[in-house]
Amino acid sequence: PAPRCRLNKQLIDVRVLKGEPAELSCAVSRPEVTGTWFKDGLKLTSMDGVSFEKEGLVHKLIINKVEDIHAGKYRFEGGDIKTEASIFVEDPPQVDRVLLKNLSSVPTVAKAGEKVRIKIPFEGRLPVRAIWLKDRMELVDDARIRVDKTETFTMLSIPSCERKDCGDYKVRLKNDSGVLDIDLKLVVIDKPQPPAGPIKIVESSANNITIQWNPPKDDGGKPVQSYIVERQQVGKSDWETLGETPKSCTTFTTNKVEQDMSYYFRVRAVNAEGASDALESDEVKAVSKASPGAPDPPEIVSASRDTITISWKVPRKTGSSRIVGYIVQKRKKGTTTWLPVNNVPIADKKLKMTNLKKGLQYEFRVAAVNAAGVGDASEPSQPVFARDSTKSPGQVKDLKVSRSDGTSVTLTWKRPEAKDGSDVRGYEVEMRSSYNLNWTKCNALPLEATTYTVKGLQAKERYFLRVRALNDSGPGEPAELEAFIEAAPPVVSPRFLIDDTVKSFLVIKAGNTIRVNIPFEASPDPVVTWLKDGLPIPDRATAVTKDDTTQLLIGAAEFADTGTYTVELQNGLGKRETFSFQVQVTDIPQSPGPIQLQENVPNTVTVIWEPSASEKWESNLYYTVLKRESQKGMWRVVGDLIYTNKFTFTKLIPGRDYYFRVVAKNNLGTSGPSETVQPWRIKKPKVECQVKPQKYKGVNQNQPPRFLVPLKPHVVTTGSECHMSCAVGGHPPPKITWYKNSRDLSNDPSYFCTNDFGVCSLVVLGVTKHDEGEYVVEATNELGRALSRAFLTIKGNK
Repeated sequence: PAPRCRLNKQLIDVRVLKGEPAELSCAVSRPEVTGTWFKDGLKLTSMDGVSFEKEGLVHKLIINKVEDIHAGKYRFEGGDIKTEASIFVEDPPQVDRVLLKNLSSVPTVAKAGEKVRIKIPFEGRLPVRAIWLKDRMELVDDARIRVDKTETFTMLSIPSCERKDCGDYKVRLKNDSGVLDIDLKLVVIDKPQPPAGPIKIVESSANNITIQWNPPKDDGGKPVQSYIVERQQVGKSDWETLGETPKSCTTFTTNKVEQDMSYYFRVRAVNAEGASDALESDEVKAVSKASPGAPDPPEIVSASRDTITISWKVPRKTGSSRIVGYIVQKRKKGTTTWLPVNNVPIADKKLKMTNLKKGLQYEFRVAAVNAAGVGDASEPSQPVFARDSTKSPGQVKDLKVSRSDGTSVTLTWKRPEAKDGSDVRGYEVEMRSSYNLNWTKCNALPLEATTYTVKGLQAKERYFLRVRALNDSGPGEPAELEAFIEAAPPVVSPRFLIDDTVKSFLVIKAGNTIRVNIPFEASPDPVVTWLKDGLPIPDRATAVTKDDTTQLLIGAAEFADTGTYTVELQNGLGKRETFSFQVQVTDIPQSPGPIQLQENVPNTVTVIWEPSASEKWESNLYYTVLKRESQKGMWRVVGDLIYTNKFTFTKLIPGRDYYFRVVAKNNLGTSGPSETVQPWRIKKPKVECQVKPQKYKGVNQNQPPRFLVPLKPHVVTTGSECHMSCAVGGHPPPKITWYKNSRDLSNDPSYFCTNDFGVCSLVVLGVTKHDEGEYVVEATNELGRALSRAFLTIKGNK
């Protein structure tokens, strides 16, 4: 006998994108085998776009362009062999490539107050679910924002956009074949915020007033171009424009003032979109200039037989204008007459005096000078003799290195002992490298302090440093030490060390503490900046950075603390790194309001309740409806995950009492219940039974189903009720089944179906966007089947 045919290669399941080619192939052991192809059990003879090929032992089924109709189970039979496989047609969401590129690369820019509408058409196997997200949070319809979705497009609408609408958006299209994410950016430009206050009064006199302010925290998305300064005299209603300053200048001086008059000032920031609201000052009075106060007593720097040098500090009270110089006076110890040392004010705070008599003891005092004149004189200095010092100062004590880095060394020391250092007038620091024998002075003038930082050193070098005390006789004996400069630490770009302990989304109960620690690494130490929704964090929040960790702390969380927080690291080299996370402040929801019961459709009850007050701040709040059939019965859930304030219960039994309860829920828990007080009852109808004798019919009146009045399309608004109806004939009376998008609605409590002597009705209670689609009513009896179709379109409330 001839050898039996064997299968050398089986068919293999294929997954292919809609519109792409597909191929099924198998191999047999005998070339004379022709074979037959089947699809879903039916023999294939010819099919649009499908061809059959045989190449030797290989049999192929080729589809040029796969469509939904090509999905199914295929079988090849030839001789004694049989093999089968399936073709799965994938049709994920798709968006036009040019539109996708434009959305991802070009921001959508709008002016504040304008209408923003972003429409994204798409294709793909239905149903396609579209979700819009902003800063990783899902957008839902509210008073300002609306998200629309049909079978062919999704659209975001903002009737009047604001600056807070700026940000990164993501559109996620998903069906059973895949997911498509689209990233886009919305930029809203507006007038800037007012300049940051308060307005400071830099100078006020009888002739002019100088004010100062800070740039606005938000420039409205456009650079600030200038500032407008206005003035109002106290007691008058008119504002006078004084002038305009460029963006780089945040001070303004006006001479349009009168002595002893009071004024208000206000400043507006201006960008390409217009002027901001005004920042106003407190009341400012133009008064006569005040002279400076008295400085502290001057100090003796050095003394010899020919000269005495003194120094002093700026007085604590400088008056109403800046100090232009100082007048110095002297007197002999024991006398009361003060003689001027200089007649013209000197700007320096140090003076070397000559024309002194050797051996006499002198005292000195200083007075500051400003535009108002000479101020009060200081108390006298310590008395000092005009004579040479008889002994050089001793050696400084405890010379040591207090701090060093890759380029500098800081030295500290103590004064020489009292017997050796009572007349010390300063110090000098010198240095030399290990390969240089010559000492170099580090300070040009004598140092008053007992610390000094030597800068400009080379890493990995050894240096010798010494310090000497100075008096009128010259430098004292040096104190010397050796220092090795360590290599500078390597530069490490700022980087966050994010692990499982750092969360990108936090849910905090109101009143609890918000404490977030963000570890990082950087060298040198970076500047750390915290922002909330792109602006500096509020005063209630504190940020502390220590040991390569920065912490955000808010003692008692409030609902206003919900938002996007960003921490920014920036070093001196311009390297910048940011990390953002979401905080949502929530609480256990409050109870819903009173409940009302209505019978809008016969034999049903619609439960309506006032919304929980928590809806104002909780975006993830939903409701659960429970019922019981007696005052002491058990509560049972009849509706859950309800995001409206209405629910219709259809499974009522006439004659029974029903009680209803509604609770609000979120991620933290369940509110207290809101309950009905009076029971709800549907009266039992009185049934009259009448038996009529059947008449003999000699003719067979059986007929297949047919629609006497077909379904009609409906357009309704969200939240209303939709009534669909048709009339059906046929004998025996046909069985009626309703479908939506091929799903049987018979056991769905959201729909109410009736059939009264062939008049068939479907009631959709409280329609939502999810109820939109094609509805089909099917009538069947033993003689046949009939269908009627209609489309329900949902429009949002305006």
